[in-house]
Amino acid sequence: MKSRDSLIRLKRFQVDDKRRQVTQIETMIADFERMADELDRQIVEEEQRVGVTDITHFAYPTFAKAAMQRRDNLKGSVDGLKEQLASAQGQLAEAFEELKKVEMLEERNVERERHSENQRSQAEMDAIGLAMHLRAG
Repeated sequence: MKSRDSLIRLKRFQVDDKRRQVTQIETMIADFERMADELDRQIVEEEQRVGVTDITHFAYPTFAKAAMQRRDNLKGSVDGLKEQLASAQGQLAEAFEELKKVEMLEERNVERERHSENQRSQAEMDAIGLAMHLRAG
């Protein structure tokens, strides 16, 4: 019984750990996307301030070029994180399945033990009833 409880606790810990990993990756993706959007906004503002939108023009702002590079790097990171997220979600699903299997086995074992206890109890009651019937008769 104790080892089953330990196994269930372990499986729950694994599910919680995988869930934390998924949440952490989702948070990072959202943060990076927000940062990329902010850089897009800054690029547009800089282009409007200078009045040059052609990236090949000699007067195109250096700040805007650097912001584009940072934005592109963030978007590349987001793509990599999305791959990690898919993997982490798969691992979470597997861990959850394993937990459910262990919990179902535990539930069956508890039900089996309860049934055995009920049978023992009924057998004892039957024996008591028979003994009382034999004494009375």
